Amino acid sequence: MDTYTDERGASALAQLSDELAEAVEHASVGTVTVEARRRMPASGIVWDASGVIVTANHVVERDEEISVHLADGRQMEARLIGRDPGSDLAVLQVAATDLTPLSRREEPVRVGHLVLAVARPGPSGPMASFGVVSLVGGPWRTHRGGMIEGFVRADVAMLPGFSGGPLVDPRGALIGLNSSSLGQGGGLTVPVAAIESVTNALQAHGRVRRGYLGIGAQTVRLPDASRTALGIEPERGLLVVSVEPGSPAEQGGLILGDVILTIGGEPMATVEELQDRLSGELVGSDQEITLLRGGVRGEAVVTVGERGS
Repeated sequence: MDTYTDERGASALAQLSDELAEAVEHASVGTVTVEARRRMPASGIVWDASGVIVTANHVVERDEEISVHLADGRQMEARLIGRDPGSDLAVLQVAATDLTPLSRREEPVRVGHLVLAVARPGPSGPMASFGVVSLVGGPWRTHRGGMIEGFVRADVAMLPGFSGGPLVDPRGALIGLNSSSLGQGGGLTVPVAAIESVTNALQAHGRVRRGYLGIGAQTVRLPDASRTALGIEPERGLLVVSVEPGSPAEQGGLILGDVILTIGGEPMATVEELQDRLSGELVGSDQEITLLRGGVRGEAVVTVGERGS
């Protein structure tokens, strides 16, 4: 390799290094320290100028006496707006209207993109780790029971105090919030779209509303003869194996042995589909259920309840 090639390669590497350092500097302005647990502080993200901070739920171990250290040196008391253990997100509010939120990446992130995990776990200033996106996933149900619109896995180091901090692109634009405990076998990043959905719900209700019927169910295959005779298209349904006393299902007339075919016109073949269907926006609404009872097709109307209410 000649000297010119060596110099050109070194120059390109130096330019990349400078750009990554600038990205960290840009992102660190919207990255805060969150003190809400007994051991070392964690990180948080300035979500908007009005003082909304998002962080990881698992680092918020108390509901009161929470403080946030801003990039400009200010220390402020924070109020817990709400938390969602299912998505490992929590929303805090500080009394400030002049915060600088992180700009958000508009283009979809892809496997192979360079990314940075940025954090502010203490008074020594921002920290960062560097890597590439190794996986981009669609909607998934977490091991904590939450439904998240998607996730990003990157091979960045999730050092102590990094949870709640941002994952950013080489321009410093926000991709999502890092959580060291959300993914089994490694940290995951909750994308911006999912953060926005959960944050809106927490600001509106203080919690993420999740509907429930109050039944136990399992997938069953419908006999071909019954499907043909009754004009049923789905090959599978949900067999009701238990009904909670006083539950929306009991009040709506569902009984043990019913086979649920559709809810609100949507086929129900698995418990996961049922859980996904019972989104927060359906809480309190009347949903028509098509079912089989004793080999006869019928309908019931159930008012969707709220889990945990």
